[in-house]
Amino acid sequence: MNAEVSIIMGSTSDLPVMEEAAKILNELQIPFELNALSAHRTPDEVEKFAKSASDKGLKVIIAGAGMAAALPGVIASMTSIPVIGVPIKATMDGWDSLLSIVQMPPGIPVATVGINAARNSGILAAQILALSNPELQKRLMAFKEGLKEKVVKANQDLSKVEFEYKVS
Repeated sequence: MNAEVSIIMGSTSDLPVMEEAAKILNELQIPFELNALSAHRTPDEVEKFAKSASDKGLKVIIAGAGMAAALPGVIASMTSIPVIGVPIKATMDGWDSLLSIVQMPPGIPVATVGINAARNSGILAAQILALSNPELQKRLMAFKEGLKEKVVKANQDLSKVEFEYKVS
């Protein structure tokens, strides 16, 4: 089994956020790898990773970073594989990370999810892969149907909550 998605984080301190991407990829049965690389502290390793990603068979890269958050953009500048950036809340409520990732120059796109929204990055990666994988498409649709069922159940539970002036 070869990884189709690579989850990259600036340091292992980002793991509590980035493991949410790993959990959803695992749930959807998508092979992935998990690594720590820093655009600022290990730039040579980042370059080696980005330039060899296609040869390794990777199809999507999820890159999480906080503060200056250069990692997703640096990777995107060296590969044609789609990169999904996850801004990680480290300082400034994560706004610094978010703005660093979404403000990419022309020609270097990075799809970006919300601050600390690694789970959504995994779902987006799955949606990209599902374009050419009908079995994954079925698993993804079942997952989304499950989301709908959770909301329906939540409304049923709310109907049982009683207040003196509640009319529904």
